[in-house]
Amino acid sequence: MRFKDKVALITAVGSGIGRATADIMANEGAVIIGVDNDERRLAMAIEAMNMSRGRAIGRPSNALDEAQVNAVVDWAAKQYGTIDILVNAVGGSTIIDRPNATLDELSFTDWQKLIDFNLSGTFLFCHAVIPLMKRRKSGKIVNLASIAGRGLSIASSGAYATAKGGIIALTKKLALELGPFGINVNAIAPSMTLTERIAPRFNQQSPEDQAAQIARVPLRRMAEASDQAKVICFLASSDADYVTGLTIDVTGGL
Repeated sequence: MRFKDKVALITAVGSGIGRATADIMANEGAVIIGVDNDERRLAMAIEAMNMSRGRAIGRPSNALDEAQVNAVVDWAAKQYGTIDILVNAVGGSTIIDRPNATLDELSFTDWQKLIDFNLSGTFLFCHAVIPLMKRRKSGKIVNLASIAGRGLSIASSGAYATAKGGIIALTKKLALELGPFGINVNAIAPSMTLTERIAPRFNQQSPEDQAAQIARVPLRRMAEASDQAKVICFLASSDADYVTGLTIDVTGGL
């Protein structure tokens, strides 16, 4: 039970990588504070975790709203006294109509949407949680970057690549700032992962195009949310106590 009685705040917990991470941590003894802006999806996720003997509480919140973020963290601090683990799972490229638009095809509005969606929530939750962790001189923060943040995705826009590159840089900078307080900060950089949001787009492709994508992956399969969640849980556990400032590519060998 790697997470017995640990308080884990996980964003975007209603589906995808956030949900898969929460499921593992809940099954391994964590108290889950799940955040999502979709109340129905959040309620279903929390109910499912609690049915499997988990201890999960949902807090509907927009991760891009500073007042709402601060309210969630203040509530958690009063309820539990601390937050041991923060997983920033909010992000993605499909909030604009053309996620693979080249830079000259992007509007400034779409640029701003992708930068904000992929960076601001991570900043706001880190900003709110770090003082709690500093006081206790311990904590684990795991952020979600992307292989796009290394400039290695032809399926993503320049705005998404820039935002996820920012997550990688922010992770490293926070690790330097927070290491003296006993706080570990790491990230993962997934390749395409067949979450509820991405799988329909993949399934709309022809069998030939799907096979070509799979053939580029040395492990010869596309990632599932659980593949990413397992690495997040490693970084959030005591197994990674001497790991900080690292972004692990979870790509099947791409």
